[in-house]
Amino acid sequence: MLSRLAEERATGVLTRDRGVLYLVEGQVVHAESPATPGLDVLLTSRGALGSDGWWEAVSQAGAERRVGRFLVDSGRLAAGALELCHLGALYDAAFFTLGASSGPARFRYGVAHWIGPVRPVTVDAVERETLRRRALLHRIWPDPDTDTAELVRTGRAVDAVLPPRQRTVLDQVDGERTVSDISRVLGRPGFHTLVDVRRLAAAGVVTTRARTVECRAPETAAPPVSPMSPVSTATARAAQAAQASADPDVALLRRLRDALEAL
Repeated sequence: MLSRLAEERATGVLTRDRGVLYLVEGQVVHAESPATPGLDVLLTSRGALGSDGWWEAVSQAGAERRVGRFLVDSGRLAAGALELCHLGALYDAAFFTLGASSGPARFRYGVAHWIGPVRPVTVDAVERETLRRRALLHRIWPDPDTDTAELVRTGRAVDAVLPPRQRTVLDQVDGERTVSDISRVLGRPGFHTLVDVRRLAAAGVVTTRARTVECRAPETAAPPVSPMSPVSTATARAAQAAQASADPDVALLRRLRDALEAL
């Protein structure tokens, strides 16, 4: 549907379960998703713009759909800073909007966003970036459960050389917050938080709350596994290798998971 809208140079808004894409003459000009902080949060939380300046721009130029232009013309924000932050927010929201969805997509012709024109992006560019991000997440940790579920710490010791950005994300894991919640608390793009959480999951430091509950559930009767069985041996070897590795091997961790599930 998005490709067809690009071909016909459509102007309007594409709505899906997890966000919206605004198009002008077949190009993407803005995107929003509840899964990631919006442009206002990204600008104000990083100190690029005060909240008063943002709301003044909205009140003064929102009706004319020239908020972006007002921020630059009034000297509150450099054109380059606005463009860079807006592109980041656009690609971030588009990633979530174009993700797996159970509902239909709808397009309303003629609808425009009040931010106004900043820098249009082709549909092809948005699709390429979305696919690149999906592939990156899969390489880091192929299990997507941590993307939307409530997160908990596993209790595993944290590596002393854990990057500050990941440590800041880990500090927000409290058994109730999701990736989206953490992104809003920190004022960071949702995809960046996804990357950090998947790396923490690959390191065995973070998992989902639901998975923790499953692991603690009473065991059902099952045939005993012989100490010399292939499954037991594979599990022991994989566990030893995972503990000895400072930089977890995703393929190795997947084999360990498969062996555990076979018990």
